[in-house]
Amino acid sequence: MENQGKIKKLIDKRTQARLGGGQKRIDSQHAKGKFTARERINMLLDEGSFEELDMFVTHRCVNFGMEKETYLGDGVVTGFGTIDGRVVYVFAQDFTVIGGSLSETMSQKICKVMDMAMRMGAPVIGINDSGGARIQEGADALAGYSEIFERNILASGVVPQISLILGPCAGGAVYSPALTDFIMMSEQNAYMYITGPKVVKSVTNEDVTDAQLGGANMHSRKSGVVHFKGETEEEVLQLTRTLISYIPQNNMEEPPVVECNDPINRLDDTLNTLVPDNPNKPYDMKDVIKGIVDNGEFLEVQPLYAQNIICCFARFNGKSTGIIANQPKFLAGVLDCDASRKAARFVRFCDAFNIPVLTLVDVPGFLPGTGQEYSGIIVHGAKLMFAYGEATVPKVTVTIRKSYGGAHIVMSCKQLRGDLNYAWPNSEIAVMGASGAVAVLEGKNIAKIENADEKAEYILEKETEYKDKFSNPYAAAARGYIDDVIEPRNTRFRVIRAFEMLSTKRLNNPLKKHDNIPL
Repeated sequence: MENQGKIKKLIDKRTQARLGGGQKRIDSQHAKGKFTARERINMLLDEGSFEELDMFVTHRCVNFGMEKETYLGDGVVTGFGTIDGRVVYVFAQDFTVIGGSLSETMSQKICKVMDMAMRMGAPVIGINDSGGARIQEGADALAGYSEIFERNILASGVVPQISLILGPCAGGAVYSPALTDFIMMSEQNAYMYITGPKVVKSVTNEDVTDAQLGGANMHSRKSGVVHFKGETEEEVLQLTRTLISYIPQNNMEEPPVVECNDPINRLDDTLNTLVPDNPNKPYDMKDVIKGIVDNGEFLEVQPLYAQNIICCFARFNGKSTGIIANQPKFLAGVLDCDASRKAARFVRFCDAFNIPVLTLVDVPGFLPGTGQEYSGIIVHGAKLMFAYGEATVPKVTVTIRKSYGGAHIVMSCKQLRGDLNYAWPNSEIAVMGASGAVAVLEGKNIAKIENADEKAEYILEKETEYKDKFSNPYAAAARGYIDDVIEPRNTRFRVIRAFEMLSTKRLNNPLKKHDNIPL
């Protein structure tokens, strides 16, 4: 009978813990259109796979009457489970418990699962929905944040880290997501910023709402802080499952491989006529990507930010690959500060986690102007060059159309240790376009010609001469900078064969404590 009483006590405690801050606060969470921490975890993980840890932890604060307000679990649900059968570690802040505010013990729970993830080599997924630091705990709460941040830093490049913003995330709390690999955010009820609208009003006199200051639409379009956004929490959680399907468990493992029913030698005849004859006319690079990847499927990262460059995960013959591609539909595919940073970070993630990189090039150069120079385009462009140059994963480059000047170098050229560099027959690899080159090379001669018709004829003649020399890939191929000129419709087959050949690649960078990327 005594045992039965103890078992009943355990069951009662579990029931109490699962209620978090109580049914009234759960109802309030639901009324806002938000799910509870445990509901979110159950939606994220495979059914029945979640194993909760530290369900009975309580805070130890006795200031400001906090000893009278204790809850089992103390504001965060932690544990592990599976996504498509693969182990992941999770923590989800529980807004029903003291607004999900971070306490010392709450940080200890989070740090425990992060430490376990590092030891076991599995991804960490954090679900953020919190009012910030628990003010009643003062420096203890700040120390708790710091412990989490240090683990984010040490785990970087070792295990994938994904942050979901499904509610408030403000002040110091934003730095843990910022240190992780990917940030997902819901359009409903979620925002993240360093200081809120009231503080902004008092300091800068700006009137701004939560959504304008730190909503999903702003962060996915303007700041670039958010990598994926969803209209609803369900969409964000499903996006997370999809992302996990493309990436390995840790930096020592290969990316996951799925069964492929798309023939590797499938020809896409539309690619032969996709690029316009007029070099200044745009086309959609996503049509190229759809035409060559398995089943036309890919997962784009930061799709609304710096749209002049595309970063996405896709599969070739079932194997995960990262793709970086200039997008002629936006700003003619030019590289600017934002595009350079976006692509550089994506390349570094792929390299850290053994994901091969395919680069599709159609770039007229770097964006000129005082705005870009004042914003440091020199150092931002150098980040992308650095990322490609240090990457040791298999790297295949296909030049689709233009590849000019410094932008040619930055986009995974042969001299940045590109393994196989292909080009389509209509591609141009040169210092600059024909009109610009003729203006530089023939400027003095052109100035001497007074007759307008003669001047136009001379310019046309020299541009044609320049195009004959450089508006084709064969000059670069003659020097070995391009390994082969390929038929567009055959790109899928050539890329897959290239990556298969490169699957045993071994390349090590010089021994060093760490590099000093131009941040």
